[in-house]
Amino acid sequence: MLHTSGSTQKHPLDRPLGRGKSEVSLSAFCFLFSELVQYHQSRVESIAELESNLNDQGYDVGLRVLELVSFRENGKTPKRETRVLGILQFLATTLWKSLFGKSADSLEKSVDGDNEYMIHEKDPCTNVFVSVPRDMGSVNVASYIAGIIRGVLEGASFPCEVTAHYVDEKTVFLVKFKKEVMQREAAFEQAGR
Repeated sequence: MLHTSGSTQKHPLDRPLGRGKSEVSLSAFCFLFSELVQYHQSRVESIAELESNLNDQGYDVGLRVLELVSFRENGKTPKRETRVLGILQFLATTLWKSLFGKSADSLEKSVDGDNEYMIHEKDPCTNVFVSVPRDMGSVNVASYIAGIIRGVLEGASFPCEVTAHYVDEKTVFLVKFKKEVMQREAAFEQAGR
């Protein structure tokens, strides 16, 4: 407890985890994000390396935001998703709303593989005010959001790879779950869960 002028106040870490302020200025976010991109851009040799670095930065955010949103939504006993579709729906709705103020544009299963899902977003906030230099023409800075998605899924015990792609003037986040996730999913289906 902190004591100031005769009154007792709780230390900030002793207070319950509230809703907090749910919005950050888009211009503030864009400024900070542009600095992050410039920082990594000056330290890489290729577009793939830049996207990988942005993905890694987002991964750390994803691990933390999963815990925060889980506690805010479910209180002291957060619900743990065990099924692929459940965690993807949580990600595309609840968590997406917490991060971006709206649900993802769509979530769908890929026809190419049983372990592949796609999250569609028309205008990711990372791409709104980004101008890409000609020498880095095909870079997709939404790799940062792909990293957040990967961090959330791996933090929830769903190991995967997540990449960001431009398709028909929108960004598609391709989620490829690892073999062990699909084996666990098949075991749940056999057990009738």
